[in-house]
Amino acid sequence: MFNIPEELKKLPEKPGVYIMKDKNDNILYVGKAVVLKNRVRQYFQKTNKTERIKKMVSQIDHFEYIVVDSEMEALILECNLIKLHRPKYNVLLKDDKMYPYIKLTLNEDFPTLRITRKKLNDGAKYYGPYTNAFAVKETVDFLNQTFMLKHCRKIFKPGKLESPCLNYHIKRCQGICAGYVSKEDYAKTIKQVMLFLDGKVDDILKGLRVEMEEASRNMNYEKAANLRDKMYSIENLSQKQKIDSFHENDIDVIGVIKSLNKASLELFRIRLGKMIGGENFIFDDVQDISEGVIISDFMKQFYAEDNIPNKIIFRYEFEDMELIRQRLMELTSGRNVEFKIPQKGEKMRFIEMAEKNAFISLQNKTDVIKTEDNMNKLRKLLDLNEMPRRIESYDISNISGTDTVAGIIVFENGKPKKSEYRRIKIKTVQGQNDVMCMRETLLRRLKYCTPEFLNESSYRIENSGDEKLVPKKNPFGPAPNLILMDGGITQVRVAVEVLDEYHLSIPVYGLVKNDKHRTRGIVDRDGKEFDVSDPDIINFVTFIQDEVHKTAIEYHRKLRDKRTSQSVLDDIPGIGEKRKQNLLKKFKTVQNVLNATEEELGMVDGIDKKTAKEIFVFIHSLDTK
Repeated sequence: MFNIPEELKKLPEKPGVYIMKDKNDNILYVGKAVVLKNRVRQYFQKTNKTERIKKMVSQIDHFEYIVVDSEMEALILECNLIKLHRPKYNVLLKDDKMYPYIKLTLNEDFPTLRITRKKLNDGAKYYGPYTNAFAVKETVDFLNQTFMLKHCRKIFKPGKLESPCLNYHIKRCQGICAGYVSKEDYAKTIKQVMLFLDGKVDDILKGLRVEMEEASRNMNYEKAANLRDKMYSIENLSQKQKIDSFHENDIDVIGVIKSLNKASLELFRIRLGKMIGGENFIFDDVQDISEGVIISDFMKQFYAEDNIPNKIIFRYEFEDMELIRQRLMELTSGRNVEFKIPQKGEKMRFIEMAEKNAFISLQNKTDVIKTEDNMNKLRKLLDLNEMPRRIESYDISNISGTDTVAGIIVFENGKPKKSEYRRIKIKTVQGQNDVMCMRETLLRRLKYCTPEFLNESSYRIENSGDEKLVPKKNPFGPAPNLILMDGGITQVRVAVEVLDEYHLSIPVYGLVKNDKHRTRGIVDRDGKEFDVSDPDIINFVTFIQDEVHKTAIEYHRKLRDKRTSQSVLDDIPGIGEKRKQNLLKKFKTVQNVLNATEEELGMVDGIDKKTAKEIFVFIHSLDTK
């Protein structure tokens, strides 16, 4: 008979791992301790415990422990036992699949590119592992097609040539089996593939550009066109993978969102400044577990020798951060691994992006966020007279007072109604004045909620032979029964002022952010702040706040890009609207047009050699102005 009080007295004051078991000898929990005696005794003392720990302790029939020499050894053993036994009360990483690699068979005379989930010591070169299997397949298919790599697994011997297969005839292979390409020339192609997989796209494009210009000078226009198309394909895929203005080469970004008893963790993996994959993990029964502990337990189970980056960034601190970092460094044979908790800047922006993806995954994959419950909780918190079936939110976006716009979003029955999102240009405000811009936005929107519009002016007389009443157009839809302002008490006061002018009684509240730019609470028209502790409400209003901000800023960027495009391309002599569209269709961006060679410009539909030269000369004259 196992006597827990007596066994607690026998615990050694040494580091180790403890294993809690129930009466059927099932493992309930595995943990590590710097001092086993102190750590294990805490579970059975009369101290405040979370509901999860109380429930686990009530099921403990006996425990075991393993003494080790150091805390690091305890951490390693804990990780191994959790992966092996998957105890009920540990935070478990559900997704334990092996991630795919891209394998380049450099041990063959004519290497092939394949997808594999096993990394062998066979002389091949492996890239990865990657978390997004679909993106891996897309990349491998793209490289095979663009560079016309060998598809089959035949081993070709000198002097034994065959007729080219179907892949050659459909331009998917260079005709290796028929001897149409030498081993040396094929090796040059493989070097380009390796440059792409190493993220050195600019080096590939530079080499292809030289080849294309040489082919053009030799009047080999078919080859030049093929090289041009290859360059465009590589640029397009590269742009899909790139993360704008992110300057880290080898980094993982972790974002965690909790809601009730579940948590969602999003992992972004960035290599050579490019996103190579995003992966989501859902954790159950974590209501009493902090975000930091979730990150800690995730790291213990997820990282192995071949998937550890140089840097990992996340929002929340946790116990044993330094110990886990040292363990990851051991797994990489001593390479430095940095943990970073940013407070602002581009790293913080990517954590917020990961958290947003985690939140969306939580919505899509679980039933945690129930929209009806969210609206009911919000109604009770704000003491609203009716359920907030239609919520509207507004935000302003500009840079130094230029291209100022407003975004208007609508949530109906707790879900975004994108068909009624609106984006408007600010007309009456000059310079940067967000308060006056918001006032104009509200005046233009809320006039369609007034009794005068709805009753007296909702119809206009159309005189087309017979007079008849025609409904007056309302560009914004029905009136909201709740307004959430992005901007706190200042914007709330602007909304109250406009509502009073129109004699409207729509409830309006502001969303208040903390110093980390995350929603922390809600403020009413009197400045009273509601301390929102319910994670579902925080998630709900944060989603609204993020959505209206995104809507406004996307429209601002669109106008800014359009203005930039017009100010440059419209000044080029010989360029009308059609030619401008053809240039943008081929080169995708204005900057690419400005960087193009004279020969590349001459390959655009509707532009002859003379016009291409005029465009090229004009563009380069801008550098001297």
